[in-house]
Amino acid sequence: MYDCIIVGGGIAGLQASIQLGRYRRKTLVIDRGDGRSTLCRNYHNVLGYPEGVSGETLRALGRRQAQGYGVEFAEGDATKAEKYEAGFLITCETEQSLPTAYEGKTLLIATGVMDRLPDLPGLRGCLGLTVFICPDCDGYETRDKRTLVLGSGNAGAKMALALTYFCNELIFVNHERKPVDASLAEKLRNAGIRTVDAAIERVLTEGEETLGRFRGVALAAGETLEAERAFVAFGGNEVRTDLAKQLHVERMETKHIVTDPRTKMTSVPGVWAAGDVGVHSEQLVIAMGEGLQSAIWMHKWLLSREKASEGAPPTPAHSLVGAGKP
Repeated sequence: MYDCIIVGGGIAGLQASIQLGRYRRKTLVIDRGDGRSTLCRNYHNVLGYPEGVSGETLRALGRRQAQGYGVEFAEGDATKAEKYEAGFLITCETEQSLPTAYEGKTLLIATGVMDRLPDLPGLRGCLGLTVFICPDCDGYETRDKRTLVLGSGNAGAKMALALTYFCNELIFVNHERKPVDASLAEKLRNAGIRTVDAAIERVLTEGEETLGRFRGVALAAGETLEAERAFVAFGGNEVRTDLAKQLHVERMETKHIVTDPRTKMTSVPGVWAAGDVGVHSEQLVIAMGEGLQSAIWMHKWLLSREKASEGAPPTPAHSLVGAGKP
C-alpha cells in the first residue's frame, strides 16, 4: 500500500510528489499525460525563466526530480475511486493492459482542467508561443500587436474585452457563431472590436508549422484575417473531478472541488485537491504552491495517524498549523 496516491502528473501533482518524496513517503503518481501543461510550449510569467519555459520541460524535470526521491509513476487513466477502512482504491486503465488497482492511505486529486479547443490545423503548435489562453498570463504578449480572439459566443466576447487593456487592434472571430448577449455586443462596438461570425478553416503560420509563428486564420468562406497574436476562448472547459464525485467530495456548481484554504483537504478526510480542479486562478505557480501545500498536510495527517496507532493521542488536523516551527 502506498502512503500517498496522486492522480495527475501535471505541475501541482509533480510538486506534491517531490515534497512527499522528501518526506520519504511511499508515493505513486498516476498520469494520463494529456493535461494543460502538455500543450503550453512557453510559460512566460514563471520566476527564474525570463525567456519562458515549456510545460513539457517542467514536466520532465519534475518527474526526474521526484523519481530521485523514490516516487513511482504509472501511466494511465484513473477511472474509479473507492474509499474503504484502510484508505482508497484507485483503478487505473491503459490501452495496453488490463485495469490495475492501487491502494493508498491518502489521495491527492490534481487532474486539472482541459480547455475546449477546436481541432484546427496549426493551432496546437502555436499554443504558448503566439496563441494563448490566459490573459493574466499572456495578455502582455499582445501589446502593440494585431490580435485575433478565436472563440465562441459570450466566452469569446469577454476575452476580447479583457484584452483591450493590452492592445487596441482586436478582432473577435465567433467560430461557432453562437449568440452574444446584447450588453456584451454593445461593449464590443464601443471598444471598436470587430466581430466576424464565421467558421475558421485553419490557422495560418509563418515558416515551418513547428515554429508556432501565428500569422492569422483562413475562414471557411474564403476570407483571410491576418494578425500577429491570438487568444482562444470557447468556454465549456472540462473540469476533471469525476473521481471526487465518486468519493462524494464537495464540489461547486462548476464542478471545482472545495478545499480547506490552509490544508487543501477536501470534505472527505484523507482526500486533497490541488491546482486547477480547486477554486483556482489557473496559474502555474499557484498550482505548484497548492501541490506543495497539500503534500505538507498529507504528511502531517499521516504522521498523526501513525502516532495514534503507536498509542499516542492523535493530533487534530486543524491544530497542526505551524507544526515543527519554533
